[in-house]
Amino acid sequence: MEAYLDNAATTRVFPEVCDIMVKMMEEEYGNPSSRHTKGIEAERQVRQAAEKIAASLKCQAGEIIFTSGGTEANNLAFLGTVLANRRAGKHIITTQIEHPSVYEPLVFLEKQGYEVTYLPVDSRGRVSLEALSQALREDTLLVSVMYVNNEIGAVQDIARLGKAIHGYSPQILFHVDAIQAYGKYRIIPRRLGIDLMSASGHKLHGPKGTGFLYVGEGVKISPILFGGGQQRGMRSGTENVPGIAGLGEAVRLIYQGHSEKQKGLYQLKERLVQGLQEIGQEIGGVRIHGMEGLSLEETAPHIVSAGFQGIKSEVLLNELARRGVYVSSGSACSSNHPALSGTLQAVGVSEELLDSTLRFSISVDTVPEEIEYALKMVREALPTLRRFVKK
Repeated sequence: MEAYLDNAATTRVFPEVCDIMVKMMEEEYGNPSSRHTKGIEAERQVRQAAEKIAASLKCQAGEIIFTSGGTEANNLAFLGTVLANRRAGKHIITTQIEHPSVYEPLVFLEKQGYEVTYLPVDSRGRVSLEALSQALREDTLLVSVMYVNNEIGAVQDIARLGKAIHGYSPQILFHVDAIQAYGKYRIIPRRLGIDLMSASGHKLHGPKGTGFLYVGEGVKISPILFGGGQQRGMRSGTENVPGIAGLGEAVRLIYQGHSEKQKGLYQLKERLVQGLQEIGQEIGGVRIHGMEGLSLEETAPHIVSAGFQGIKSEVLLNELARRGVYVSSGSACSSNHPALSGTLQAVGVSEELLDSTLRFSISVDTVPEEIEYALKMVREALPTLRRFVKK
C-alpha cells in the first residue's frame, strides 16, 4: 500500500481537469490572440476560467490575472505594486514565516532602498494585531501576510488584519499569499479587506505551472512582463490555454460541496493528529507543532507538522518513502535551499527538533486507509531508527 501525504507540495490533478486540458491541446488549440474561429474559442476558454475563479471569490473576472503559478503571482504583487506606486512610500511589512517567493522579492527590494519590517509570530504561528498596528507608518506602501502557513498550517485572522491596515490608511495595500488557503477556505477578498491575493493551481488539484493574482478594482499595479500586451497589458505572453482551462475547472470542482470537503479534511486531520499523539505516548519523543491551545478548526484543515526527537527528518522521510509513505521535511520549495526552517525557528521549536520535523498534508483525495497505513509505518519505523542513533 502507499500513502501520499505530501499534498501541500502538490496534489493529484482531478480527472476532469485532465480531460479539459487534453481537449484544449487536441481540439481547441488556437492562439487566443488570433481572430479566427480557433482563436476565438481559445479566448472563450480563458474567459470562462476567469469567470469560474471570479465566482469563487465573488469578484469580477477582470480582477484575475493568470500567472505561471504562485511564485510569479507573489512577485507580480510586490514588484508590480512598487513600480506603480513609487511615491506612496518605501516601507513594506510582512511576517517571519512567509514563503521564499515572498522573501526573495523583498530581499531584492531591500537592495533597491525599500525598508521591510518582519513581524514576529507566537508559538502557534500567529501574527499579533498589536505588533502589526505598531509597525504601520505613514510611508507604509504594502502589507503582505500568508493566509495559511505552508509548513505548520497556522491560520491568520485576515479579516482583523485587513481592518487594522485599512483603518490606519485606506491607501496601504494588503496582499495575501493564499496559496495554501485557496480551495480550503471560502475567501471573499472584499469582505476581508484583501487588495491582492496569490493562488496556485497545483495546490488544489489543478495543473502545475498555473496560478493567478487577484487585483482588486482600483488597485494600481504595473506589469513585470512586457511583450504582446495579453491580459489587458498586465501579463504579456501567449496564454497557457490548456493550463488556464484546467485551473478554472479545478476551482469549480474544489468548491462544489465545499463545506463537506472541508469537514472531511478535518476528520482525517483529527485522526492523524490523534494517531501521532498516541505514538508519542507509546514510544515518546513526538511533538505536534503550532496547535497548542487551539481547536482543530483554528488550524488549517490539511497540514500537520510533527517533530520526532532523535531522528533527522531526512532519515525518517527516506525510511517512510521506502515503505510507501510520502511526506515532506518542510516546504517543497525550500528543499532547493536546504537550511533549518525559519518558520519552525520563528514559532520557537526546540533546537533538537528543528532538523527532526516532518510535514504531513492531506487532500480531498486522501482516504482513511492512507492515514492508518502512515501511522502504522511511523510507529514501526521510529524504534528501529532510534536504535541506530549514536548516543
